[in-house]
Amino acid sequence: MVSMAKVKFHVALTKASHRGVIEHAKNEREREEGWIRERRDELLVPGLSRREAAAVRRSIRAEVTRRRRTGEFGGNRDEIITRAVREELIARGLDRKWPKPPEGEIDAPGRRWGTPPSQPMGEGGYTHRLSINLPYTLGETVRRAAYWTSKDAVEGLQEWADRWGDGVDVALREAERDGIPAELALAASAGKLSAPQSALEIRERLRTQVLTTGDLLRAAVDRAVSDGQLEAS
Repeated sequence: MVSMAKVKFHVALTKASHRGVIEHAKNEREREEGWIRERRDELLVPGLSRREAAAVRRSIRAEVTRRRRTGEFGGNRDEIITRAVREELIARGLDRKWPKPPEGEIDAPGRRWGTPPSQPMGEGGYTHRLSINLPYTLGETVRRAAYWTSKDAVEGLQEWADRWGDGVDVALREAERDGIPAELALAASAGKLSAPQSALEIRERLRTQVLTTGDLLRAAVDRAVSDGQLEAS
């Protein structure tokens, strides 16, 4: 029996990406519903018996399922994004079997250790959130690919922070998250050495090598939106 288990992700998006994927899913639903109406009008002719009419409806449903499976119909939002996630993994060379990470490593909330948000929440950044349900195996591939791809860079960032500290911005952000007064966070970070420009460049290079599940899913959403725009043009 095919597993129907799903993995739910909550992804922060820009307004444009959020609107784009919602509109794409709406357009796909309307296109599919229009095709179903046309087929019913064509095949459900007067005079059919109940059994014959039921067989026609069944064949139409089967054809819709087939077209969703082949990508001729986009399906619902989760199906659209699922297809885009698979394409994104293939494009990055990450669509393969990954070993299981150490227990608890991929269950921690938020971004990977040592990485700042790629864009801020709110004005000019991620203003919207989207829930995405992926098939379990695909969701695990996304999590494991992000973990193993980023492992060396994350360890490098940890070593960097041990040497130079996280800086005032990170200290204040983490203090706010943990409910620690800003004054205490600033006092704790004041004793750290100031990192030279060469060290800051190393940190930025390591940060660019970190891939999060959110990064992968945002890229997949943008891929789906781009595909939808191409179809509509």
